[in-house]
Amino acid sequence: MKYYKEKRPWGYYEVLLDDDNCKVKRIVVNPGSRLSLQYHNHRSEVWTVIEGTALWTIDEVSGESTPGQVIEIGQGRHHRVRNEKNKPLIFIEVQYGTYFGEDDIVRLEDDYDRCN
Repeated sequence: MKYYKEKRPWGYYEVLLDDDNCKVKRIVVNPGSRLSLQYHNHRSEVWTVIEGTALWTIDEVSGESTPGQVIEIGQGRHHRVRNEKNKPLIFIEVQYGTYFGEDDIVRLEDDYDRCN
């Protein structure tokens, strides 16, 4: 597996592992940015906050997580994370399921006009 980094309008992610049964990313969200409201048909995710404060929404539930805290997102659940602080939010995302392609992102709302 080749390590790679992808820029996004909200920051960037680095793929640390891309295997048959999981994918692991280090995700960096810029201050004042948020990811799209999205869901996945083929995977679940577990986020572990490393630095900063994650303000997240999963379906109708919202919360705040700080370094060392874990957020579990089941397959098909609508989710979003945002960074309202003045320093980057960094978290590790572990994907597990049957498919890990970026085309499994179904965007419902997006600040950058990338909805499906």
